[in-house]
Amino acid sequence: MADTEPGNTEPRSTEPGNTELRSTEPGSIEPGSTEPEAADGEDGPPGPPASDDESGTGGAGGNRDAEGEAEATRRTRRRTRIRRTAVAVLLVLLVPLLTAETALRVNYMGDPADGTHTRNRDAMWLGHAWVDGRKDDADLAAFARRVKATGIRDLYVHTGPMEHDGTLPKSLYPRARWLVGAVHRELPGVRVQAFLGDVLATESPDGMRLEKPATRAAVVGSARQVLDVGYDGVHLDLEPLHSGDGDYLSLLDDVRAVTRARDAQLSVAAHQIDPLPGFHSFWGTVAGHPKWWSQEFFGQVARRVDQIAVMSYDTMQPLESLYGGYVAQQTSLALEVTPPTTHLLMGLPFYHENRFGHWNHAETVAAAVRGVRLGLSRTDADRERFGVAAYIDFAATEQDWASYRDGWVR
Repeated sequence: MADTEPGNTEPRSTEPGNTELRSTEPGSIEPGSTEPEAADGEDGPPGPPASDDESGTGGAGGNRDAEGEAEATRRTRRRTRIRRTAVAVLLVLLVPLLTAETALRVNYMGDPADGTHTRNRDAMWLGHAWVDGRKDDADLAAFARRVKATGIRDLYVHTGPMEHDGTLPKSLYPRARWLVGAVHRELPGVRVQAFLGDVLATESPDGMRLEKPATRAAVVGSARQVLDVGYDGVHLDLEPLHSGDGDYLSLLDDVRAVTRARDAQLSVAAHQIDPLPGFHSFWGTVAGHPKWWSQEFFGQVARRVDQIAVMSYDTMQPLESLYGGYVAQQTSLALEVTPPTTHLLMGLPFYHENRFGHWNHAETVAAAVRGVRLGLSRTDADRERFGVAAYIDFAATEQDWASYRDGWVR
């Protein structure tokens, strides 16, 4: 996502916008037949056709009928081959897709295990209005009343975006110190982390370039800067971040050295994990946007941070049951590689859009919560450092909050 305050700075995985696979209809352009020309200067009727036992090498028009029939036969065979190829390609694409979708539907079946509800380690992303002066004490008091009855213990407050060179203008967060103090007063035990993001120059020429040591050093400096204000941690959201990015891992090591020295948290917004092995490579080839991380890379990131929040929304799933099954799968995949010392959170869609990557009727909080509970039940039902993270406060509806409370908080 392009991190440009506040609505466009969301920790959502960037979807392949208008990139569509369009197939040229096979057989729509047919090779034309080449009619034999009359002999030079001849205007009269052609000579007699060759007899059945002749090779037809007589006059120029002697075997015109035979050649026409042969060409028609070749056309028919060519069309048949094209149609068969098209059907084969369609089957190659559809069969795996239908198989995968069926597996997700099955994954949504069953009952979650007892005890798979909040561990009072949940989180929520908050918009930029909390630190730029648009929110006040009355707003915080109302928010505190709502949050007190939930398991939310971490707030990722949008404080960036950072510049492409990794620096962070102080003018972006004039009310940050007020917010941190007010939250600590109104919601004891709740941590406030500075949500810092930017778009990476991985799929376009513009953006942050992590391969530059100076840029990474500047991001580390921005982390120190927000901790000096009083934030309890740093939450990084850099997108689109491709699987296997060693410069990102190096950045995490450097930032964590700073947060540990301050007894602060380092958290990240994470891409989804390959639903099929190597799927990020396939999608990168066909759509130009890898989107997913390998499970191995997800584990490498998880071992370098205190909290990792999966952006388990914008999944392209068309039905609520398929989305819930997808979240269950993502929960299991993340649990398998996240060390028990790292706090794992699964994202909940507290926002409402309809586009290619996100269908509002399918990606509901209720389906996400059920999927989270099913994945937790099947993989590590007793895990303590686990929770959900709601995105985002300014778009949330009463139904979103009710689904979260009824399905997860209880």
